[in-house]
Amino acid sequence: MPTPPRVPLSALDLVPVSEGRTTADALREAVDLARRLDASGYRRLWYAEHHNTEAFASSATAVLIGQALAATERIRVGSGGIMLPNHVPLTVAEAFGTLANLYPGRVELGLGRAPGTDMRTALELRRGHAGHDTFESDVRRLVRLFGGQEQEVVRAPVARGTGVPLWILGSSTGGAEVAARLGLPYAFASHFAPAMIMDAIALYRQRFDADAPTATVERPYVVVAANVLAADTDEEARRQFSTHQLLVRGIARNDRRPLQPPTGRVELTAAEASMVEEHLAVSAVGTPDRVVADLEQIVEITRADELMLNSYAHDPEVRARSYELVARAW
Repeated sequence: MPTPPRVPLSALDLVPVSEGRTTADALREAVDLARRLDASGYRRLWYAEHHNTEAFASSATAVLIGQALAATERIRVGSGGIMLPNHVPLTVAEAFGTLANLYPGRVELGLGRAPGTDMRTALELRRGHAGHDTFESDVRRLVRLFGGQEQEVVRAPVARGTGVPLWILGSSTGGAEVAARLGLPYAFASHFAPAMIMDAIALYRQRFDADAPTATVERPYVVVAANVLAADTDEEARRQFSTHQLLVRGIARNDRRPLQPPTGRVELTAAEASMVEEHLAVSAVGTPDRVVADLEQIVEITRADELMLNSYAHDPEVRARSYELVARAW
């Protein structure tokens, strides 16, 4: 029997800042990476919203998306995601509606229900009001704003009729329930929180409502995130991947500094080792062929419709080349 085609590859970028480099360097490197992902055939590129961290420069997500769209020709660009508790739907619709008018058919909006930061920063983003969970109602409001807006008293004319595709992100069953109920595609954050991946995906597929008024896909569509680092040898890939392990160790120590140079071996306490192992369980590291084999296993286990790859390296050229090597081998 012929081998079935491999699922599409996409990429996630948090715009990491490396030690010894500036935020401006990281932002320029993000645009260069977008060009290279576009040339390598990646289906989509998403930027993730994070705040109050020295490690990432991805706080102004819509601005990054606009820069990447301007620098590329084909690849779809969006958020992975906009953390909806930090924003009112009207301003999100206006920003993404503007982008969709400038770049029709290439803009996507992934939505998360977490703040993407610590709670003190989250309170400031919400102007001091924690409030209650309005995630699902906010998503429904966005559907209407990107549609005809017939029933809306307050409208976003720049977003009307753009039909910006919405995705629900999650790292637990909560997001899966919302995605299933609304009939929207679902992306699971297994690149940093893989513990509930099988439960969340199963729930999403079982409860998916293709007849929901908000549905945009005819059947469940699952994107699974995975960490990757490809290099010419397994040894070099593992050495470069130590930068990612150091990042996770820093999270365990509440020490969120910029990306550190690779050390090859990372000293960990027992508790830290457990956290690193759990955090990075869905990873593929090694030569391109080894990475492809590991990614194929992830697809086989999860039945993912698409893979979204996440990669960190202290040297931005190592990171960009890793993406290129994987795409070529895939």
